Amino acid sequence: MRKPVKILLVDDDLRNSMLLKRFIEAEGFEVIYANNGNVGLEMYKEYHPDLILLDINMPELDGFEMARIIRQNDKRVIIFFLTDRTDKVDRLHGFSLKGNDYIPKPFYPEELIAKINERLDSLCISHDVEYKLGDTIFRPNLSSLTFKGETHSLSVRQTEILQMLAENLGQPVDRDLILEKIWGDASYSNSLALNVQISYIRRLINDPSVTIISIKKKGYILSIE
Repeated sequence: MRKPVKILLVDDDLRNSMLLKRFIEAEGFEVIYANNGNVGLEMYKEYHPDLILLDINMPELDGFEMARIIRQNDKRVIIFFLTDRTDKVDRLHGFSLKGNDYIPKPFYPEELIAKINERLDSLCISHDVEYKLGDTIFRPNLSSLTFKGETHSLSVRQTEILQMLAENLGQPVDRDLILEKIWGDASYSNSLALNVQISYIRRLINDPSVTIISIKKKGYILSIE
């Protein structure tokens, strides 16, 4: 049975936030509420939530800046942006800050719960699972790559992508499958975000025997020479 999950909801829309808070709590989650980014940052430090639901347009400290500050030291906490800012530039900026999902308002609370459960289930990884990729050790539970004694940290999203490739070592993995499983849909903006994340992962792989091969308009293969 999963331990109680703490969710930090940060949004200056008090009325709708209280409705959403009650809905999420009815699903068995513990919800802490903050009405702006500064308060949210303090509550994050105090309560160490498992997941943050983060509005972007807020006074004093907006959601993008709050996420940027958190990601300086915490690559593990799950961050969902909840926002009416749906332009491609905003979505890409949210993912560049290592957001795990970008959910446009208005949304159905049931859809949000489904996304939360899916994300939490994907992180329930046994602590003894590791992948030997050439001379590199990939540990999903630690979001780490270790090669010749040097360890690099991956973001949660990068870990999920690399694990999908590692589970299918030497076999092509369809990019739409990656997008659907990790982002929730294969939209153009999410496809661009995937390209960016693959580039980041390639930079973190220092082992010359390990490569991620792109199959044009199809997907990727994790290859070991």
